[in-house]
Amino acid sequence: MHKLMLIAVVSVVLAGCESNPNSASVYNSRQAQSEQTVRFGVVESVRNVTIDNGASGVGTVAGGALGAIAASSVIGSGNGSLAAGIGGALAGGVVGNQVDSRMARRPGLEITVRLDSGELRAITQGADESFRVGDRVRLLSSGNTTRVTH
Repeated sequence: MHKLMLIAVVSVVLAGCESNPNSASVYNSRQAQSEQTVRFGVVESVRNVTIDNGASGVGTVAGGALGAIAASSVIGSGNGSLAAGIGGALAGGVVGNQVDSRMARRPGLEITVRLDSGELRAITQGADESFRVGDRVRLLSSGNTTRVTH
């Protein structure tokens, strides 16, 4: 029973690890083959930022469940096992919350571009491509999504 529960919890944790990338190189299936507006410009500034998707809560729940299972199966029986399970759940929940919070953050760039029209635009996206002041770039826009690419 404990092994089955452990497998279920691990599956939930892994499913919660999926993130919504803010990369200029990653398109979801709805964005593929859709038309985008293309504008050209020059990079005015680049600033390192952190993109925080917010903790999902999955880590807290999964950590608590794993902690409860591990502690209650290792320590005693009856009330001792129950107390160990509660303690394990609390400790596991704290650790799981910290892991979840760290996984929700990743490096990003705030890129300010002066368009050929003279307008300034600032776009924040994942830091998976490097940009320098003076680079000639393209802004690809569709709906509320704009990407900066070379």
